[in-house]
Amino acid sequence: MPELVEIEYYRRLAEAALDRQIASVAAPDEWFLKWGLTEAAVRDALEGRRFERARRIGKLLLLDISDGGVLGLRFGMAGRLLVDGRAGVDHLQYASSRWEPAWDRFTVRFDDGGDLRVNDARRLGGVELDPDEARLGFDAATITPAQLRAALAHSTAPLKARLMDQRRVAGLGNLITDEVLWRAGLDPTRPAGSLTPSEVSRLLRHLRTTIAELTERGGSHLGRLQVARVPGCRCPKDGAPLLRRTIGGRTAYSCPAHQH
Repeated sequence: MPELVEIEYYRRLAEAALDRQIASVAAPDEWFLKWGLTEAAVRDALEGRRFERARRIGKLLLLDISDGGVLGLRFGMAGRLLVDGRAGVDHLQYASSRWEPAWDRFTVRFDDGGDLRVNDARRLGGVELDPDEARLGFDAATITPAQLRAALAHSTAPLKARLMDQRRVAGLGNLITDEVLWRAGLDPTRPAGSLTPSEVSRLLRHLRTTIAELTERGGSHLGRLQVARVPGCRCPKDGAPLLRRTIGGRTAYSCPAHQH
C-alpha cells in the first residue's frame, strides 16, 4: 500500500518526466478522474505542455504544468507509477505483483516516445487538476514540533486515527503509523490530546527516524514490526503477545507490555 515513503519514490521517479513535451493523454477509466474532471479537460490542460516540477504532500504527488496548473495523482491502496516503463517501487505490500496493461488508468505520452503511467489494479487512486492542497495537513516527513502538537492538541480521537487523518498529518498510512507508535512505546488507542510534552517529543523523534529508515530501506512495509503483523505473533522487542484491534476503521497491531 503506497504511503509517504512510496510516494516519495514516485516523486523522485517523476523527475524523469520533467521538461518533456506532452504529445497525448489517455484516461480510459472515467472513475479514475475525480471532482468532475473529464478526459477532454485533462487533455486540454496537458497536451502540448510540459511538467516543470515534481512535488509531494503526504500521499499526493503533484506535477506542476508549464503555463500554469497542477496535476495531482493519488495512488490508493495499490497504485504504481511508471515512467518509461520503469517502476517507482519494486513491491507494494498487499497489492498484486502482476502488471496488467488493463490496469493502466492514466497515461501521459511524450513526444520522445516515452510515457508516464499510473497502473492501479484496485482503482482506488485518482487524477485531479489543481487539487486543493490546503485540504492536507502538515507533511509527516517535515512536520515541526509545534505542528505536531497542534495536530494532536485537545483531540479525543485515538492517537492512531488522529495520525492517519490526512487533514491533520499528511502521509501516514497503516504500516508506518503502527511502526512509529510501536517504536515510541505509545498505545494507539490513547486519546491523541492526552500525550504529555515529553511524549509528543518522543513521538516526533521516532516519526522522523522511522520515515528516514524506511525510505532508505525501500518501503513502508520494511519496518521491524512488520514481520509480526499477523494474528498470534509476539512483539519483536519484548516477546509479549501482540494486540490486534480495529482503530479508526483500520487493523492495528501493538504491544501491551511496552506501549502505554
